[in-house]
Amino acid sequence: MTGGTQASEKAVIVIDLQTAMFEAEPIFAGDVIVKRVRSVLAWARTQGHRVCFIRHDGGTGDPLAPGAPGWTIWPALGQMEEEPTFSKSVGDAFSQPALVDWAAGVNEVVLLGAQSDYCVAATTRGALERGFAVTVVGDAHSTVDGSGLSAAEIIARENAAFEKAGARIVTTAELTRRTE
Repeated sequence: MTGGTQASEKAVIVIDLQTAMFEAEPIFAGDVIVKRVRSVLAWARTQGHRVCFIRHDGGTGDPLAPGAPGWTIWPALGQMEEEPTFSKSVGDAFSQPALVDWAAGVNEVVLLGAQSDYCVAATTRGALERGFAVTVVGDAHSTVDGSGLSAAEIIARENAAFEKAGARIVTTAELTRRTE
């Protein structure tokens, strides 16, 4: 996305790391993901980058249905009061006009969260389609086993697809060591 007051305006977007992702059907390496997300959030806050959280609104009976115990952002992530949460009911978080408005002036988004093969993938595509430079923290998104593949295999497959589509893939350590 072009424009804005600073050429390097970045935003960190934490996708769908809700209570159900850690309790109902736990994502792969959930405890490690929490540590890595917290590290990225600390980096972003120190650097003065915007941070927001995305919350998926599932349908009736879904563990991610609004008001269900699994719907809330996972408390261990340490979301700050001033960091907004945007709800969505489809994969691409950028389908939410309020997120698009919030991201005005941002030219690069840093994505992490769950699930690698669903909402992280859809949001990566959505951000690229809208002209953002996209960095995916390749070791800070996760999923569950499925379609005959382990979660680790799915994550690796998605990282390769993200890179092929034009996203930059970094590890948590690479991102948080970077100097601005």
